[in-house]
Amino acid sequence: MLNAELQRIQASLQAFLQQIGKVLALKYLVMDGHFGNYPSAVMVTQIRLQLISKLRQDAALYFSYTGTYPGIGPHPKYGDRVNPRKMDPKYLKESNVEKNIRTDIYQAELLNKEFALPLNVVIILKTNLETEAQAHVILFSTDPELSYEKIIKFYSLRFQIEFNFRDAKQYWGFEDFMNVEKTAVTNAANLAFFLVNLSQVLLRRFQQTNPDLSILDLKAHYHGYRYAVETIKMLPEKPDAFLLADIFEQIARLGAIHPVFHPPTSS
Repeated sequence: MLNAELQRIQASLQAFLQQIGKVLALKYLVMDGHFGNYPSAVMVTQIRLQLISKLRQDAALYFSYTGTYPGIGPHPKYGDRVNPRKMDPKYLKESNVEKNIRTDIYQAELLNKEFALPLNVVIILKTNLETEAQAHVILFSTDPELSYEKIIKFYSLRFQIEFNFRDAKQYWGFEDFMNVEKTAVTNAANLAFFLVNLSQVLLRRFQQTNPDLSILDLKAHYHGYRYAVETIKMLPEKPDAFLLADIFEQIARLGAIHPVFHPPTSS
């Protein structure tokens, strides 16, 4: 039986899938470590998706039992417990060293006593080659065929979603609107996230010539342009084109941390 939180999430997911199902065929749902458990996996698989999430660092994982049947009782299911920091090299998929930090990536089908089925587990182990200190992360998927590259890539996308929410709240009013009606809330949320996407497109253009440009710089730039437009409307005569361009350029830089230069004209 799913708890109230998982029931609410499942209902939202079902409504979302009904809306988007005719456009995109979704297969995976990425959730953070809070949902790295069996009830969450059940919730996701019930709506025909596969879960990608993270387990606790001390999660009890086991290899499948490969010994002989002792002849008494049920057949053993669990073999040796997994030590994420002493994995058999046969499970190693990738290894690289950067700035004295070695990153080893392992993948194996492992068991956890809370889950009814084996898990597709990816262990990312980082070792400081100078101090020999180690740290690891355990990712998993309910899809047994998913490659370790995609598990890591898909899970990392979760952070971009969080960054989008942060930007929507910090820069585009998602945290401040006071609407309570369904339509008004939907419009406010859609507008905030539309501005997140639009600002990222504009930033990419400007950052070709000014890599340090931030959203605050971008907002200051367009605020300045609007101020310049409204001020020039009050003049009895418009300045010549060269002076006009210089006015826009100077006012658009006011309030910017990193002065904004004109973006490239090419698409």
